[in-house]
Amino acid sequence: MYVLLPVTGYVLTSVLLFKCPSLLHRKKRETFRSRHISHRGGAGENLENTMAAFRHAVQLGTDMLELDCHLTKDEEVVVSHDHNLMRSTGVCANVCDLAYTELPPYLCKLDVSFQKECFCEGGEDKHIPLLRDVFEAFPHTPVNIDIKANDDTLIRKVSELVVKYNREHLTVWGNTSNKIVQKCYKENPRIPILFSLQRVGLFYTGLLPVVPLREQFLEVPMPSIFIKLTDPRRLTKRQRFIAWLADTAADEESPI
Repeated sequence: MYVLLPVTGYVLTSVLLFKCPSLLHRKKRETFRSRHISHRGGAGENLENTMAAFRHAVQLGTDMLELDCHLTKDEEVVVSHDHNLMRSTGVCANVCDLAYTELPPYLCKLDVSFQKECFCEGGEDKHIPLLRDVFEAFPHTPVNIDIKANDDTLIRKVSELVVKYNREHLTVWGNTSNKIVQKCYKENPRIPILFSLQRVGLFYTGLLPVVPLREQFLEVPMPSIFIKLTDPRRLTKRQRFIAWLADTAADEESPI
């Protein structure tokens, strides 16, 4: 009883503050709201992070493009998920060790890394694009940028491109690493930032409503996604139930 009462009070208070955050926080100004986000441009439908994938997603009416950035040897900001190109191109080389013109094309068939035993075959577009290519092609589409490397030059270059194309109101950036997120904020606090994985823990522990917030966008990891990457025969009913419960909680709209 001595434990149950405080825990119950903690849970109820967290739920109340999560549903009514204005009790503690000033409402943040929303520059855009996205309900449909195309991860890597829709990696299950086209070759990930290609202009063809981005065009297809926008044609379907997506609210936001999500993409990943690395820096080449000649300091060009390219849209690529992997640091090493072996999985995506068949060439064992790091993006940072090659000039942009030296980058190999994507393979014709790529695995969808967040879906077990799922592959996507692409068309003629196997080109690794520049970030500026995306900005020029979709000037009015919100873009979620995952800064894939803890590289000050990469962060500075991305910020410069966002400013150059007048996209501070249409861009959100960050990474699972809290260190990278803090560097992004320091470089350009006018670009909204994402919660890092460390800070996402505030959502599941109920502490999210009671901490100071710089972040404006929350990406909640869905346990069902991680389940797809495991052998379903190894999952217990309890694990499935916990994943369903966590997914249900995460599916609620967050009024940050």
